[in-house]
Amino acid sequence: MSAADFRKLADLFPNETVTHSYVQDIELPPVDGKSPGTFALVTLDNGLDHSKPTTLGPNTLIELGTVLERLKERAARGELAGVGVTGKPYFLVAGADLSTVKSVSGREQGRWMAQLGHDVYATLANLGVPSFAFINGLALGGGLEIALQSTYRTVSTGAGALALPEAFIGLIPGWGGVYILPRLIGPENALKVMIENPLSNNRTLTGPQAHELGVADAMFEPADFIEQSVAWAARVIAGAVVPERSNAVDPSNPDVAARWAAAVAKGRGFVEAKTSNASPAPAKVLDVMEASRTLTQAQSAELECETLADLMQTDEFRSTVYAFLDLVQRRAKRPAGAPDRKLARPVTKIGVVGAGLMASQLALLFARQLKVPVVLTDIDQVRVDKGVGYVHAEVDKLLAKGRISPDAANRTRALVTGSVSKEAFADADFVIEAVFEELNVKKQVFKEVEAIVSAECILATNTSSLSVTAMAEDLEHPERLVGFHFFNPVAVMPLLEIVRAPKTDDAVLATAFELAKGLKKSAVLVKDAPAFVVNRILLRLMGEVTAAFDEGTPAEVADNALRPMGLPMTPFVLGAMVGLPVAQHVQESLHAAFPDRFTVSRNLQALIDNGVKSIWAVQNGAPQPGPDGQPFIPGETLALMSFGSTPSTGEEVLRRTQDALAQEIGLMLEEGVVAGPEDIDLCMILGAGWPMFLGGITPYLDRVGASERVNGKKFLAPGVASAPA
Repeated sequence: MSAADFRKLADLFPNETVTHSYVQDIELPPVDGKSPGTFALVTLDNGLDHSKPTTLGPNTLIELGTVLERLKERAARGELAGVGVTGKPYFLVAGADLSTVKSVSGREQGRWMAQLGHDVYATLANLGVPSFAFINGLALGGGLEIALQSTYRTVSTGAGALALPEAFIGLIPGWGGVYILPRLIGPENALKVMIENPLSNNRTLTGPQAHELGVADAMFEPADFIEQSVAWAARVIAGAVVPERSNAVDPSNPDVAARWAAAVAKGRGFVEAKTSNASPAPAKVLDVMEASRTLTQAQSAELECETLADLMQTDEFRSTVYAFLDLVQRRAKRPAGAPDRKLARPVTKIGVVGAGLMASQLALLFARQLKVPVVLTDIDQVRVDKGVGYVHAEVDKLLAKGRISPDAANRTRALVTGSVSKEAFADADFVIEAVFEELNVKKQVFKEVEAIVSAECILATNTSSLSVTAMAEDLEHPERLVGFHFFNPVAVMPLLEIVRAPKTDDAVLATAFELAKGLKKSAVLVKDAPAFVVNRILLRLMGEVTAAFDEGTPAEVADNALRPMGLPMTPFVLGAMVGLPVAQHVQESLHAAFPDRFTVSRNLQALIDNGVKSIWAVQNGAPQPGPDGQPFIPGETLALMSFGSTPSTGEEVLRRTQDALAQEIGLMLEEGVVAGPEDIDLCMILGAGWPMFLGGITPYLDRVGASERVNGKKFLAPGVASAPA
């Protein structure tokens, strides 16, 4: 590609937030009494605060390339002994600007973008003098590849989030990472960084972990990281230090070739297990890694560019960027319909009604994140003591793992107390119930609490499916009640469904959203409708699969029919994890509201009545079918179950479920359960682990045609999570 092509590409993005390349000449400190010479340090900085990470777009890359070419000329004249690259505080670079990449409209432009990065990084790798990357903070994707293209690397002990996450976002590490990393740290470790971490909730490496793997040659403390890195670079340039790379490999070695092949094979199995190959990107990472073993770096770069150009045009990539950037990074931080935050009231003490597992998890979360007193109540001292004991035990576990300091552990324990009397809530600002999922029980709880608390105290319910409106109907102040629905496990799942009943006032809602923010949860405003969002969709999905099973479809066929969706677990495994009685209870609530679409399975009830907890036996954490793919159900229970004679194929179950989901979501949007399909997607991603690479549920249903089959139109406009029209 010519310079003119690259300029044309950059001109397409006049609004790019440019990360500038600032050069500072440093006289290297003496080694054995003699200075090795002048060192040019390039600092990448977009001029914005730490809330705006540095990224790489076409204009950024062209500026960096121009700066590096000048430094190469200076090096050729003997003016420089080395060149370093670092970033503004907390960041090396956060990778490619995904807004820019998503906006690339054609394959040719995508090819230019890929080639531009390679051309710039090739200059860094071939300056004529040693190049150094000083990884002072976050380094993702193309940011980490800048470091990999350098001759040597240092990393700060305080650096977090080092990764090549491209498989997670629908691409490959396309600027040399796939070629360099396996050679630098071995194919097995490279597989961990490029496949296993991205597909495991997008895990990243800390600075010490990166150093241990061999990604960085040296590690220094944050306080004087740049000074120490420059001094280390001086010793390397002078020959006083020769970095050891114990994990580095030669791919032409027959033993390494065998390890390489084994790592790729392991990666393919991992991708199949995690995604059912529903996204093309992870397999492409492995394809390029496999091929690059016998290629030159230039040949690998060509393959990377072609692969990137193809992947940039896929709907899976565009859907992933929609889910990751538009939803999780943006919409989750500005919830649709949330009132003005200035209306929020201060919360200085929290009450939790109940001391069971969910209530205890809530108490721990409130105490750790909000750092306010939390009091648990229950009907007797044994239950109260058990709940408080759970919190203390969990704090002890965090302390043992080094995730909390001794002082923080002591403070957290002291914040959580228990009482058998709701009088303990008299000075609470926020009281949430987490008792048995029975409407009359919850109404009685709120009646008792309202008689004790102040007029300003907010009442919240953690119900997963019951009507918040019905809970409020006997309250003197129904405007103070709000739904505050967490997902299990509370500490891990990031979603909070905040439920507004007809009389819930704005100050209560604003406080709920501020609490969610303090708890580091992503909140979505939902209407008081049966089962709200996540459970309504999941139970419609599970109901279709269970119905097919009841009709005579073999359990293995019914349960595995949805594998092309790439879901984190099958419906029957999900049912066992949630608990069959809990799932059945929510299904009954939905059946009462929508009897034509949500059926209650008598076979499922037979399992519950006989204490059967799962359709499948479980071995080593995985479901195990019995003979002929049938479930392990005790004979006496099986005798109580009845099956139809109209079995379906897996394809039929899949299409049936797709259409049912499209119908249900269409109805939910008509009912105004949420502001738009984006909130449906956000809820499913954060509350149900719906795969990011599907873009959420509505882009998937649009892609497979279910939206148009059922509703006559797609949920999302062209270009939102797909190619522009």
